[in-house]
Parts: sequence; structure tokens; C-alpha cells
Amino acid sequence: MRGVIAAGDEATAVAGQQILQAGGNAVDAAVAAAFASFIAEVGVVHLGGSGIAHLYDPQNGRSLVYDFFSNTPGINGRPPQPLDFHRVTIDFGATTQEFYLGRASVAVPGNIVGLCQMAADYGRLPLGQLLQPALKLAKDGLPIAKFQADTCTLLQPLYTHTADMRTIFSPNGRMIQADDTVYIPDLYQTLQTLAREGAEYARSGALAQALLRDQLKHGGLLTADDLAGYKVHKLSSIRLPYRDCEILLPPPCSTGGVLTAFTLKLLSHFDMQKRPHGSAGHLQLLYEIMVATNRARPFWEELSEALPVDGAIGRFLDDAFVQQYVTEVRDALNSRRASRFVAEPPAPNNTSHLSVVDGDGLAVSLTTTAGESAGYVVPGTGFIPNNMMGEADLHPNGFHSRPAGQRIPTMMTPVIVLKNGQTRLVLGSGGSIRIRSAIMQVLSNLLDYRMTLDDAVNTARVHVENGALQCEAGFDPEAVAQLEGMGYPVNRWPVRSIYFGGAHSVSRTENGRLVAAGDNRRGGATAVA
Repeated sequence: MRGVIAAGDEATAVAGQQILQAGGNAVDAAVAAAFASFIAEVGVVHLGGSGIAHLYDPQNGRSLVYDFFSNTPGINGRPPQPLDFHRVTIDFGATTQEFYLGRASVAVPGNIVGLCQMAADYGRLPLGQLLQPALKLAKDGLPIAKFQADTCTLLQPLYTHTADMRTIFSPNGRMIQADDTVYIPDLYQTLQTLAREGAEYARSGALAQALLRDQLKHGGLLTADDLAGYKVHKLSSIRLPYRDCEILLPPPCSTGGVLTAFTLKLLSHFDMQKRPHGSAGHLQLLYEIMVATNRARPFWEELSEALPVDGAIGRFLDDAFVQQYVTEVRDALNSRRASRFVAEPPAPNNTSHLSVVDGDGLAVSLTTTAGESAGYVVPGTGFIPNNMMGEADLHPNGFHSRPAGQRIPTMMTPVIVLKNGQTRLVLGSGGSIRIRSAIMQVLSNLLDYRMTLDDAVNTARVHVENGALQCEAGFDPEAVAQLEGMGYPVNRWPVRSIYFGGAHSVSRTENGRLVAAGDNRRGGATAVA
């Protein structure tokens, strides 16, 4: 076996599979799959977004995080007047959420530079070869999957904001539907040039110039210095034990990595075998663990502002600090009364994840996002920018208040799990603030409850939000009723939902076999090479 991949669409997974079959390693496959995803998963990710990748090489025991998330724009620039910055309200059914789009919603994109850097550092194959699957999709188009089409419809106000966007997402005057061919004009030529020129095409080349001309003309904040000076951060993993494994998590800018580490440290103090999966006791513990992490989050925000990153992480994950919350969770469990709910801000929903392990054990966990997109296409490029400056949760002190050049925090949390120095699990998820709860539950399902990977990924999940335990369809109604009888607020979902994430994962079984599982909530797909 040359490797396995799990991703958010069949075409994405096949792109990685083709590269593995051509002799590429896991990094090659991940890069190729990511570029393909910007077409195949156009409902949730775009070329003009950003991401975080997590690598582990069992040959030398080294792990490395590639942080190519967005920076705030405006270095050596003056804000234009007026800003192109428009509010759009999206109806999610149970709730509505406001987003801002337009040129002034665009943060410095990192996808192209980050993926090219990964390929240059660790890949075996040339960039031009890695782009071949994406080039074919861009040239021919492809039938859009139902999940992607439904997401486009949900975000219709953003995806029909300009004529160029309507050409892609609403041809012939109706929103694109499942099995319709999705085609992005000019993207094929853009990818062709990228294959020849590499990352400089996005830093200072023709793509950068086209983006900057449009920004200057229409009230955007991006400057030439923003693009030319953008750097990929190569960071050490947060490493912590869990049961008989070692968990590798990304450090900031991934706030999600730090908070997930805190959650797992809490969970490690409890014997899951005494709480059968899906029982009232299990659901009660999950509620209390999630709420305790929410209570701790403001302290992380304070520490991260006051201390260097390593010092802040050390203080936040200190055993004595964590123990305070362990005690609170135990007290709540014993009292059989729900702890005080603490809300946290939402985060960008449109995120995709892929996981790859090759035959040599090299593992890649890669998450990308473009927010909800900026609602326009850079003329003549097929390049759809992000709207990370228009996500209110990322800018708690107000829009455009962060200093230019600062890395924006994110909930994206690509994870790798080791056992005896070998890759045990590669995991991540889309889903805003539900990323953490999805990751925690998949990990626990696999390592505590000894589920198969497919069951660990696709069994019902919960999340605490809006003052209640959001309980996905699939749990025993009697167990849920028992929890409600203790006074815990529960919102029962009648269906499985994308709300609970998309944890596309790869695992090495106890007998050494590689298996993959796509999350059915988000059109997950797998491929073996």
C-alpha cells in the first residue's frame, strides 16, 4: 500500500490517490488534494483562503506545524474611503448570523504560499505535477456534490453578490444544484501559471498584481507589502499524553489547538469505561468537560495577551491550573446538576479537512478555510478571496482593529496521534467552534471506547451551545431523557448535521493496517493507493 487519504469530496480524495500512485509521499498527496479541493469543495473552501498543516515523520520522530493562516492587511498602506465592506445575514434555520464581505473583508491569503512551501520542503514531485489533478478539474469542470451544492444554496447571498460569482454559482439564473457542472472561469490559466512560477506568482507576480489592482480600485486594504512579506510559520507541536498515546496539536495561531489540549487533559482524569458510550453519565461528562473548557477560555485569552506563546501555553496547561477544573467537573457530576453555561463566540463555518498517511508512515493533517468568501472574484483569475476580516468572532475588539501584519487566531486544529512513535490517528475537522468537540469525541471514541475508525467518526456527537447540549440524532432517547431529568438543558436534533463537524480521518489499526473514514456529515470520501 502506498497510502490512504480521507477528505471532504471524492474528487479531492482521488487527487491525493493519483499522486500517491505516481510515487509522491503524503505531503505531495495533501498538497495536490488541497488544490483540487478548491474546485471540488467550492462550497466551503477557495484558493484565496488560508490553512494549517500538521506533519509527522516516524523515520526521525519529528513533527512540524505549517501555519499559513491569514494576516491582517494594511502594512505601509492607508485605509481607503469608503471601504468596500458589506453586511450580509445568513439564515441557518435555527439561527441567523451576520457576515461582512467585499474587498475590505479580505485578509492576506496563505493557501498558495503555504502549500508551495510544504511541497518544496517535504515533497518528492514537482509542483507542476502536483497541480495536474486540479488543472483537469479546472479545465473540464466537475459535477458538484450534494453537500457542496447545499452549502452554496445556504450561502446564496454571498455566492451571488457579484456578477462573476453568479456566473459560477447561479448560472442561468438558478443556484447550482447537485450534479450540475461547476466551472470557474480563468482558474485553469491561473493554475497553469502557478505551476510554472510557484509561490512568487501570489507574492509579487501577475496574480498578486491583479489582486492588488482590484483592491486599490474598489476599496480594499491589501498592500504589496502584505503579499510580498507574508511568511509561513513553521512551529513545534503541542505534545501531551492521553491514555497510552501521545497527542500532537498545533500551537497558536490555532486557539483550537490550545483549547483542545486543555479539554483532553481534563478528560484524561476520568475513567470512560465507567460511563458506557451514549449513556446519561457519558453525556453528562461531555457537557461538563465542554463547559469547563469554555469557562477556562477567557484565562487563555488573558495569558496569550500578557505572555510569550510558550509561557502562555505552559501556564494554561499547567497541571495545577487544570486540576481546578477537574475538581469543578467532579463536583458537578456528583451533584447531578448542570454547571453554569458559558457561551463562546462562533467562528468561520466554511472549513475543510483532509488526512493522509503514506506507506512510509509520513502523516499529514491539513485544514483550510476561506471564511464564507469575500463575495467576488478577482477579474481574469478565477481567484475567490477570503472574508476573514469580516468574521466578527475573529475581531472581538471591532472590525479592522488588529494591527497590520498580525496573524489572526483560528479554531482550526489538525491533529496527529502517536503510539510507540508510530502514527495512530490523523484527524481534524471543519465546523467552527464545533471543531474541538468533534475532535475530542472522535479521539475518545477510538481510544477509550475502542470503536472502529468509521464508527468513531460517524457515530452521533454532541456539542454545548446556546445554553444547551446539542444532541445529534442517534443517541438513546432514554439516556437523553435521564440527562434532562437531572436538569440538563438538551436540544434534540432529529437528523445528523454538518453542524457537528466533518472529521475526515486516517488511522493505523492495532495490527498495523491503514484505514480511512470520511465523515458522512460533510460528504466525506476516502481513497487507497
